[in-house]
This record gives sequence, structure tokens and C-alpha cells, in this order.
Amino acid sequence: MEFAEIKSIIEEQAPPGKVTKVDVEGPKVILYTNDIAFFVENNQKVRELATTLKKRIIVRSSPECLMEPEKAKGAIEGIIPKEANLSEIEFDPFFAEVRVEAEKLGLVIGKQGSTLDEIIKQTGWTPKLLRKSPIQSDMVRAIRKTLYDSSEDRQKVLRAVGRKIYRKPDAECDWIRVTFLGGAGQVGRSSILLQTPESNVLLDCGIDVAGQDQNRFPDLRAAQLAISDLDAVVISHAHLDHCGFLPYLYKYGYDGPVYCTEPTRDLMTLLQLDAVEIGSKEDKELPFTSKEVRTLVKHTIPLDYEEVADITPDIHLTLYNAGHILGSSICHMHLGEGLHNLVYTGDIKFGDTRLLEAANFEFPRVETLIIESTYGGRYDQQPPRQDAEKLLHDTIKSTIEKKGKVLIPVFSVGRSQEVMMVLESFYSRGEINVPVYLDGMIWEATAIHTSYPEYLKGNVKHRVFNGFNPFLVDAFKKVVHKERQSIIGSDEPCIILSTSGMMTGGPIMEYFRHLAENENNSLAFVGYQSEGSLGRRLQNGLSSVTMDDDGKTKQINVRMNVQTIDGFSGHADRRQLLGYAKKIHPKPKRALIVHGEQNKSENLSRTFRDMFGFDSSVPRNLDSIRLV
Repeated sequence: MEFAEIKSIIEEQAPPGKVTKVDVEGPKVILYTNDIAFFVENNQKVRELATTLKKRIIVRSSPECLMEPEKAKGAIEGIIPKEANLSEIEFDPFFAEVRVEAEKLGLVIGKQGSTLDEIIKQTGWTPKLLRKSPIQSDMVRAIRKTLYDSSEDRQKVLRAVGRKIYRKPDAECDWIRVTFLGGAGQVGRSSILLQTPESNVLLDCGIDVAGQDQNRFPDLRAAQLAISDLDAVVISHAHLDHCGFLPYLYKYGYDGPVYCTEPTRDLMTLLQLDAVEIGSKEDKELPFTSKEVRTLVKHTIPLDYEEVADITPDIHLTLYNAGHILGSSICHMHLGEGLHNLVYTGDIKFGDTRLLEAANFEFPRVETLIIESTYGGRYDQQPPRQDAEKLLHDTIKSTIEKKGKVLIPVFSVGRSQEVMMVLESFYSRGEINVPVYLDGMIWEATAIHTSYPEYLKGNVKHRVFNGFNPFLVDAFKKVVHKERQSIIGSDEPCIILSTSGMMTGGPIMEYFRHLAENENNSLAFVGYQSEGSLGRRLQNGLSSVTMDDDGKTKQINVRMNVQTIDGFSGHADRRQLLGYAKKIHPKPKRALIVHGEQNKSENLSRTFRDMFGFDSSVPRNLDSIRLV
């Protein structure tokens, strides 16, 4: 639908004299009014317009109708109950929003939204609610400040994006193809180019964290497309193998939107900035800087789960829970006028975890499924979760009894918080009582988790809302760099969670260098170790490692107990992948198997054909496949 048509329908159907201006910001339609109270009291009028247009509509006060900020602040403080524990009120005139940060947002909302309605009617400002996290996140604060300080520029970006979305199409959508720029036949650098005659959309843009040289990055040359010609980028989740190369696009000509959930935006910013810093220190410099990461933040358009958004004239995007990490998404793409429906899973978990609900499997329509296969091999069956937790418990217990230290390499996002939840349960039952040191970006990532409890599993969300935050156990200790040597040198047993998860760099290497030769210590792997990574080689029995020690080469003999604890992965194992293929509704005609070692992907593909009758295949990097 073109912008001119949207305006025409609103002019015909909106209450006479109530809409002063119509605009678009990204996929959203903005109505300005001199009588905001009318729309608050007659919100069915907006719902009717939204149903007709099949768009999300935002009603906003015209600038001249906004109460002066200082006066409005006093009014808002008088309306919101003191028990809500207000911490900040900030006004954004470009979006006619007042950002209200409080501990208890339920009291800010009021019964059936009555408190919010009163704020709008009295002041004209529309509240944007921000939860004050029980663990303050520097990253969340920085992102909120960046967004606030760049409001004028962001509004210009959003309006330009909106005009592109609701432009007159140059061609009918009569073909669709996907090109795999990375992540096919491998785990790492996921990136898929989705094209129609009208649109060019990138699904993920990751790096291979264990890769070397140019093979670390998606092969954008294969797209035969100028980066500036991309219409949109969709990010499934925040792990670097899916988003780590995204800032590069902004360095070399891209100026368009990125769609993802709000927690994905915050977490990927954290990890990208960390990757830039680590890369410069460890001679793995990335081809972009923190400047491009900040530009990316300004261009990100967050979407809620199940919110339908037009992202080009012929592509509608809906994100669904993927169960992998906080904010991770399955991407449903409705292409053309009902021509085709594509589901891209990103990384999924279709089983029990302590942190997140299992992946969504119900969609309006699906003809093609692009699904991960990290653990898709014939023998890739994870043990039951209770067995994994018991093995972790026993490994910790036996190491502590020997006065040793347990070193657990983790990704700062996902596995860290999952393992923390398990350790919290051990402590609450009195089974373990030693300090747990959190090094790398783990504490900051955990703080972001507490900023978005609505994305967590029901019982965890309930605990956070009611003041029993499982991440605030006294045993959890945030580590700063200067404390590492005292932890390493101490005779006291402890547990150390540290990044990076595949032992490809980061603070884990300092701990390993000093702890590896003591047979009383343990190294416990709880996540996937990519081919070529040090973690995978240690799993396979590597007995010595050559490492740099203050500029000198040192041979480290690995005498510590090396234990692989399967069952904690955020990826679905083979049984869960087959369960997902069985349950997904409606059934797809085609399945494309990606994000797995070649033999595992091929094995899963054959099983999909045999068990479910899917037209299943395993693309290779640089393959282009026409879907319609």
C-alpha cells in the first residue's frame, strides 16, 4: 500500500477534524491530532483504522498541544502513585513522548491503562515506559541516552524508511530467491540474502568467531548487490555469528533499518562493542569501529513478538520467540500478495530450559522453512536436562573437595544466565557454597536480562517482578580485570564463569593459562564448540597448548580435568529438531537446512524427507535458490 493511499483512507474514515497530519515512521503510521483526549476516550476509532489499513497506528499530539515539560512533569508525578518508585521522567518533543522509568510499571499503567490515559489527557504527552532494572545496566543506559540524544536524526531516518516501505512498487512480486552468503554447511557467519523484483533484505549478518582471515565474514560479493541497495536487515538474535558483521554495512554505504527485538538490539550492541575492543587487543581487528555500532543503534527498529510490520512494499515481517537466548526470534516473512511464506528459524531451542519458553511453532502460513542444524547429526542427542545438571553438580562437588577451581567457558549471552540459574538452585538447596566469579561481559549481559523480564520464562519473570531475582545470589561476584590474579592465586576453591565460550580469546585464556596444569582443577564445557576452536580441540583430548605469556611463548600441559556437559545448549538437538518439524503448523513444502556442519545438515535433510515428506536440501555457501 502506498503512502498516498494510506493518507486517502485516513482522510475518508477518520473522525472529521480530529487528524491534523498523517506521516509514517518506519512501518508505523503516525496520526497527529489537536484533540488527543478524544482518541483516548474513543480508542476503537484507531483500532478500526488499523484493521482497515492492516498497519500499526500511533496517535500523537500536535506539538502546540503539548504541555510545557516542567509543568507536565509535576502533573505526571501527581498522577502516578508513589509506590511505583519513579526514577526518571524525560521528554522527547520529536516523538511527543515522555519516558517514564519506574520499578513497578504496573502501577504506572494503572487498571486497564487508566493511569496512562490520564497522563495523556492531562499533558498531551504519550508515556513510553522503561523498567528500572534491579541490576543497573551501563549498556541499556548508554543506548537509551544515544536514542534520546539523536531523536531528531532518528525521526528523519524513520520517515525516510517509511517512505521507502510505502513507495509505489516498480515491479510485481512474481519471483523470490534466497542466496546464502554464509552459514550454509558451517556454524558461523550466518547471512542470507532474500530477494524479490522489488526488495533486497538480509537475514542476519554474522561472523565466524573461530574462523580465519576473510573466511570469518559473509561473502557479500556473492550477492552481486551494492550494500547501499539493501532495503532492510533482519537480525534473529544477538550472538556474533548472526550479527557480528552488521556494523560493517554502515561503514560501506548502508543507511537503512535493522529489525529485531529490543533485547536483541541491546545485547548485540554489547557484544559488537566488546568484539571491537577484543579484536584490537588480540590482533583480530574487525573491519569497523565503535562509531558504526553507534550508527547501527540509531537505525534499529525494535519489534515485539507477533507484531506484523511492513519492511518493504512486498514483504511483511513477524518475529516469534525462538527459545535460544533473550529476545531471539524466528522470522516469518509474508512475501508478495500471498505469493509465498518463509520461516527462518535462526537458532532455536525446542525443549526445557530454566530461562526461556520453547520456540514457537504456529504460523499463519509457511511454504519454505530455513532451519538450523547445529545438533542435527544422527547421534546428536542431548541428555535429559536433569542429568546434565547432576553432572555439573558432581563435577563442581568433586573439584571443590580437592580444593580446586571449576572453570566454565561461556558465551556472555545465554549460556551464562542459564548456568547461573542452575547454580542458584544449587545454592538455594545448600548443596554448594563457594563464590562464583563472573568475568567478561557476563554481568552486563545479565543486567540486560533483568531489564526485560517479560521475555523470560513465566516463573522467572514472576520472581523478578516480585523481588526474588535469581541473578542476585550473594555468591555471584562481578570480576574486574585487576582481581583476576588474586582469584587465580587463591587457595580457596571457586567457580569461574568466563568468556569466550569457545576459548577463542577473552579473559578465559588468562584463567586457563594459569589453571590448566593443576590436576585438581576442572574445565567444564556447557556449550557448542565450533570446528577449529581451542575448545573443540580440548574436548577432543588436546594435551598441550602453546600460548603467549607476557610476550613469550609458553607450552601449557593440560592436566586439569576436562569435562563436556551436554544438555545446556541453547540449540535444539536432533530429537528436538525432529519434534519441531513434526509440530510446525502448517507444514512447509520445502526445508533448507543450514547452520550446521555439512554431514550433520545432510543427515537431518534426509531424515526430513523420509519422515515428513519435505522437499529438503542442504544449500552451500554462494548457492542461490529460487523459491517461487
